[in-house]
Amino acid sequence: MLAPFGDRVVLVEVATEMPVEGPVDLTLFDTFGTVHSEGQDIDAILSSDAAGKVAVYSWNLHPQLIDDALSKGCSGYVSKGLDGKDLVEVLERIHGGEVVVSTEAEGADGRPVTAENTDVTWPGKDEGLSPRESEVIAMIVQGCTNNDIAERSYLSINSVKSYIRSAYRKMGVERRSQAVRWGMENGLLPAKNRLKFN
Repeated sequence: MLAPFGDRVVLVEVATEMPVEGPVDLTLFDTFGTVHSEGQDIDAILSSDAAGKVAVYSWNLHPQLIDDALSKGCSGYVSKGLDGKDLVEVLERIHGGEVVVSTEAEGADGRPVTAENTDVTWPGKDEGLSPRESEVIAMIVQGCTNNDIAERSYLSINSVKSYIRSAYRKMGVERRSQAVRWGMENGLLPAKNRLKFN
């Protein structure tokens, strides 16, 4: 998604799960399968001199999550619905010192950008899981209870159960243990060592 903008943004590859070897100007913290700004992950990143400015990158745009992230010292909260061009513009603004909250995105045709009409990808997308279903399953893989998921995602317990049922159907599983195995085999276990800065 960012490849066409290589003259404006240099991406430090973290998918190899290796520690970042030097300081960066800006860290884009992907909240996928995490507890967002409430957890230790974001605290560790914010306390590192090597992380530069920190922006949260999420589908979950709950106002409380945004407020929490900004109050901890994040320089931005960015919707995953942004296309590559808009994301680069937001990152440049954050790098320039602006605090940016980008929760709504419109495509060139004026339609809202959503998970269904964006180039953004996530684990489970190819199997038909929505971003929310994928995040719920990722939290199940990490051992979270339905109540944990509801609290961390600002969802009702009934919504969590609905996402679980829907995801299970798409995954072809019936039990939590099967969902955990499926999730581990399909990239829904977040890599914790991505957070290490030397």
